Amino acid sequence: MNTLRRMQESNHISFMEQMAKFESISLEELDSIKLMNRIDTKYITNESVLLEVLKDAAAAGYRALEVNDFRVSPYDSIYYDTDDLKMFQDHHNRRLIRQKVRTRSYESSGSTFLEIKRKNNKGRTKKKRTIIPSCDFSDFRQNSDAVDYLTRHSAFTVEQLSPVLETMFNRITLVNPAKTERLTIDVCIKFRNFKTKTDASLNNAVIIELKQDGRVPSQIKEILLKHRVKPSRISKYCIAITLTDPDARSNRFRPRIRNIEKIINQRLDTL
Repeated sequence: MNTLRRMQESNHISFMEQMAKFESISLEELDSIKLMNRIDTKYITNESVLLEVLKDAAAAGYRALEVNDFRVSPYDSIYYDTDDLKMFQDHHNRRLIRQKVRTRSYESSGSTFLEIKRKNNKGRTKKKRTIIPSCDFSDFRQNSDAVDYLTRHSAFTVEQLSPVLETMFNRITLVNPAKTERLTIDVCIKFRNFKTKTDASLNNAVIIELKQDGRVPSQIKEILLKHRVKPSRISKYCIAITLTDPDARSNRFRPRIRNIEKIINQRLDTL
């Protein structure tokens, strides 16, 4: 399903209009600021507030990633975990050093990757990825090159892992004028749990992630603060498991679910 159709079905025409106000940046330019070893700061808000943030970001000179004439791109990811959800539990139990393993399809560019995200005890996130055939998106475990890549870059073996959860969302990517940071904005977030056969969504909630190599001054932080959007520790994978698997031990994430529900129901004029 193409981006425009998905946006129309979700009543997001206003986002398309707002995105047209940004100067564009190409994928090739974006590659110069990969930020693969970075500090991530996450935020959560709703779509009404996001429109105001986008207006201010465009006025501040931020540029929007454009791929094949699209500035809002569908992403599809499949997360892998052990039978006892060790990666999920490591996050739940506040382990500083942890990993995530996923395949991700970038529909706008037509690329598919196996991605391994590792977080160290200093709060820095390092992502490694390798391109894989699109036919291996659903399950990379029969691809010997991908398995070898996993073995070299992950603490988990392919025998330990299986597909657990699919996430689907539309992403806006913004870059500051100095090209020293990236901002990803995820809307229309949906989940599908393969084990429980349960679907869920975050409705009009928006997850924003600021990606920087270090704690340098950021104009987008000031814009977010202006609109009372504060940093929030949130993981789409962990929230998805909490929402779709009643047997998963997830007590620590329950308050975050309640906070998301409050944000979804907030009106702009009350913020």
